[in-house]
Order: sequence, then structure tokens, then C-alpha cells
Amino acid sequence: MTRTTSPVVALILVPIVMALLAGFTTEVVDFMTEGIKAIAPTAVMFIFAILFFGVLMDAGTFDPVISRLLKAAGDHPPRITLVTAILAMIVHLDGSGAVTFLVTVPAMLPLYDALGMRRTTLATIVALAAGTMNIVPWGGPTIRAATALEVPVTQLFNPMLIPVLCGLATVLGISYWMGMKETKRMTVPVRPGIEAGLEAALKPNKLARPRLLWFNLLLIVISIVMLISALAPPHIIFMVAFTVAISVNYPRLAEQRERVDAHAKAALLMASILFAAGCFTGILQGSGMIDAMAAAAVDVIPASVGNHLAFITGLLSMPASLLFDPDSFYFGVLPLLGATATHFNGTAIEVGRAALLGQMTTGFPVSPLTGATFLLVGLTGVDLADHQRKTIPLAFLVTLVMLFVSLMLGVISF
Repeated sequence: MTRTTSPVVALILVPIVMALLAGFTTEVVDFMTEGIKAIAPTAVMFIFAILFFGVLMDAGTFDPVISRLLKAAGDHPPRITLVTAILAMIVHLDGSGAVTFLVTVPAMLPLYDALGMRRTTLATIVALAAGTMNIVPWGGPTIRAATALEVPVTQLFNPMLIPVLCGLATVLGISYWMGMKETKRMTVPVRPGIEAGLEAALKPNKLARPRLLWFNLLLIVISIVMLISALAPPHIIFMVAFTVAISVNYPRLAEQRERVDAHAKAALLMASILFAAGCFTGILQGSGMIDAMAAAAVDVIPASVGNHLAFITGLLSMPASLLFDPDSFYFGVLPLLGATATHFNGTAIEVGRAALLGQMTTGFPVSPLTGATFLLVGLTGVDLADHQRKTIPLAFLVTLVMLFVSLMLGVISF
């Protein structure tokens, strides 16, 4: 959190040093190896999910949808705000906040400026949509939580599908409400602004494969259905889906190499953190440190609090994004919370689900600990404080809706 070292260095060296100080020697190697083995499928899934959605983005799979959305928005503020949210949700399928902001904001900003709509409204809606979509199984927070708790991603995410859908519906409702508020501020419509939005969103794309549009869409649907229904392990699904997508869309070897290179940086950066986290969690678990910390926490946490740890985590998850970066929370705090919950007859996986309702999901686009937040406010030209004041209460509301639905469905216990 102090930016003294990179996450990879901290997650590998610190636990090794502490294990040695605790008296372990050659066992440390075994701890690390077991930890890496445990998270290997998750890391593989993340790598190939990034490559898969990246290739489909390159192929222009979502361009027709984006074009129709922008045309449908017209000069009606509620429609424009709804389109903004839907567009951000679609683009965030690849789990990258930076890509979402770089595509959505330039596409919609001319419309907002032309109609006199506030840029803070644009920033808030994009943040809410991207934040809620960040709970997808291949998103950074979900991957981290599954890795830290050593559980399958599908087991962690699948029960949350309905709460997440309710969260997305809430975002759409908020977007429409904000659009109605902007109607009062609307100036004389300026048609060139709309045309500028279309032009910004749909720049000529030599990589586009319009003839393969329906094939690519069908491939996405099949992959997601298989993922949610657990017909095959997630890492196998995305490995196969990626190879099919790149082989069909870019059959030439040189093209395939270029597409992989274009997305390799994002994929490998997160993968390196995940493997480093495997070392961290392996040592934490194998050495017994996590059990000792949980036992110590049980001694100081009142039973009235410990018995509701998952619910409390859900309440605090979104504000926690302002205090912890994702690596610190999911690899440092979540394992302790999960282990502590088991001492109070709870389950670690419920605590993990509760954390995902806000910690670096709805909370990531307002957190000063993520670069994407500064990219968003930079692209929209709004002040960070103004963005936070407007967005944080609404992001917290979305988290509360998902938490309430989770409680009603028994996904999280009270």
C-alpha cells in the first residue's frame, strides 16, 4: 500500500522471510509449491479470458451493438445515460477498467457536452456500470478472492449471479434517474455532437471481422453458459474458446502473434501477481500462520460480531476500497476474515462473496488506490473529489441492493 515494492515482490519475499524467522527451513519450498499448484487453474483461466475477450474486441464483435446504442441515444438525456451504462457494461466484459473508460468516455463525452449534460454524471454512470460488472468470474477481484480462499471460481461466483444482475438493474435505474435530472439542464440539441460521438466510438478498424459477428457472439454465449453451468473447468473453457476465436478470426500466424502480443501485458501482469499470491497463501496456510491469526482474532472479537462476519464484511466492502488496494485486501485481509468466520461456525466462501459486493468492484472506480480512477476523472475532466462525492453514495447503494438480495437468497448468511 505504501508503494515500497511491487505486489509480486512483496507477495514472494515477505512471506519467505517471515517463514524463515518463524523457524521453517526446507518446508518453505513445499509450502510455496503447494500454493502455486492450488492457484494455477485460476491463473490460467485469467490469462486466457483476457486473451479471449481481447481478440473479440479487436475483431469488432461489439461494434454493431455500440453503433446502435449511440444512434438510439439521440438527444434524449435518459436514453443517453442508459446507453452510457449499457455500453460500459458491454465493454467491461474483458474485466479491464482502463479499456472500459478509454472506449466509453470518448464515445459519450461529445453527446454530454453538446446537450449541456454534466460530465460528473458521465463519470458516475460509467463508474457504477464498470464497478458492478467487475464481479464477473474472470474479473480481478473474483480471481483474487478465489485464489486467496483456494476455492473454484464457479463455486464462489455462481450463487451470486442473481444478486449481481439485480445490481446491474439498479445501475440502469440510477442511470435513468440521473438522465431525468439532466433533462432540466439540457440546452439546444447540437446534432454534430451526436455525430462526433459515433465517430469517436467507431473509428475505422482494420482488425474488424464483421462477417464473423454472429459466430463470435455465439462463441461468447456458449462460453459463458458453460462457465456458469460448470460443464467444464473455467480454465479449460477459456483456453478452448480463445484458440477457436483467434484461429477463426485471425488464421494467419503473423496476425495471431500480433493479437497475443497486444494483450499479453495485461494478462501476464495479473498472472504474475496470482502466482506470487500462491506463494503467499501457500506459506500462510502451510505454516499454520493463518490458523494462529484466526485463533487470536477469535479471542478479541465478540461473538455478537463474529456470528455476523459475512454480513459485516458486505456492509464494509465498498468503503474498504478507499483503504485497501485489491492485492492487500484479498491476499492479506480476506484469508484472515475467512478463517475467523469458520471459528464462529460461518464459512469463508460467504465472507469472500460478501467482499466481492464492493471491495474493488463497485468501489474500484472511486478509489485513489487504483490508476483507473484517475484515468476516468482525467478523461471526463472532472475533479476527483467531485466524482467521489457524487459516486460513492450511489456505489454504496448498489452494494446494499446486492447484499440484500444475497441475504434473501441465502447466498450470504446474516
